[in-house]
Amino acid sequence: METRFLRNAITLGLVSAIGPFAIDMYLPALPAIGSSLGADTSAVQMSLTVFFIALSLGQSFYGPLSDMIGGKTPLYLGLGLFSIGSVGCALAPNIGVLIAFRFIQGFGACAGMVIPRAIVRDLHTGIDATRLMSLLMLVFSISPILAPLTGSFVIQLGGWRSVFWVVLVAAAVGCVILSTVKETRPAEERAESSIRSAVAAYGLLLRDRHFLGLAFIGAFGISSFFVYLSNSPFVLIEHYHLSPRLYSVCFSANAASFFATAQLNGWAAQRFGLRRLVRAAVIVYAVVMVTLLALFASGVDRLDVLAALLFVGYGCLGMVIPTTAVLALEDHGDIAGTASAFMGTVQFVTGAVIMLFVGSFLNGTALPMVAGIAACAVISLALAQTVLRGPPPETESPAVEATAD
Repeated sequence: METRFLRNAITLGLVSAIGPFAIDMYLPALPAIGSSLGADTSAVQMSLTVFFIALSLGQSFYGPLSDMIGGKTPLYLGLGLFSIGSVGCALAPNIGVLIAFRFIQGFGACAGMVIPRAIVRDLHTGIDATRLMSLLMLVFSISPILAPLTGSFVIQLGGWRSVFWVVLVAAAVGCVILSTVKETRPAEERAESSIRSAVAAYGLLLRDRHFLGLAFIGAFGISSFFVYLSNSPFVLIEHYHLSPRLYSVCFSANAASFFATAQLNGWAAQRFGLRRLVRAAVIVYAVVMVTLLALFASGVDRLDVLAALLFVGYGCLGMVIPTTAVLALEDHGDIAGTASAFMGTVQFVTGAVIMLFVGSFLNGTALPMVAGIAACAVISLALAQTVLRGPPPETESPAVEATAD
């Protein structure tokens, strides 16, 4: 049982990591891309933003599709589109072409991010689902921990275009890994799914205030990381004058904090309950981020302070994102793919909008980035205190109810 549990986590985690690998690996190259293609900072950031927009839109396509025909075929389709986008990015003659193929790449990548969450729900609920989701994220953490550092070496050896050839190879490896995955959605369950049922499912989710609240707690939590992801290359490399390699180390440290803490979720959920775990983690996260904002607004502009408080804050976020996903999907096992897709769409649309908004205030210092991160943390806190107050809904499964307040 434990061996199969671990095998599922490794397989799903590696497939999930391919898309983020395409994000994280090229982050150290953003300033160089601008210089090479004669593009300003906002245009280069747009190549990252459209990737997130494609991730958000694509999830609404892949989620219902996985409910109707199973997960494996949409995953192969996604990897195929991702490969086409990667080749286009590697050969792009200007920033406009790069942005267009980044959209195609993102649309393909999102299959590997939405469908594994639905597979987790197909296999488990409650604390077992939390354990599997956390293990999946541990494997998934290979991307943000190793990808920027790997990217810095690849860029040094072959330039920024070589990054996209490397992620093309990663997609090929993903196809090999996917061949070992068994279909988890039985044919009799797929027979009840259709376009009409998908539309009805979205209607159901839009009326489910508990689901929406949990989705937005995760959305603003992950958006704070997206703000860091999109702005940190310019802040750390251009403002603090770090080399791409040192930048990669700083980025990897925050990612390591996030994913290492996520491994405590199964134990903490069993001891304190899923809902209490989310509330406590969000409180600490918001306090740390508001403290960081207060320091920088008062004139502090130190990289060590920024790195230390982000490390602590993103560690707390590692307890929020996977746990809110488990809670949100708990009551929607029959439409797990659609619910996972809708939750992902909410998160990535929110993240893309906030990235664009914060990016418009970029002034060469860390303060706009820090302010955006803190604002997201405070909104997540307000939502958590509202959505998770009181006893769990009667519809929650016994596994969750037994561990709740």
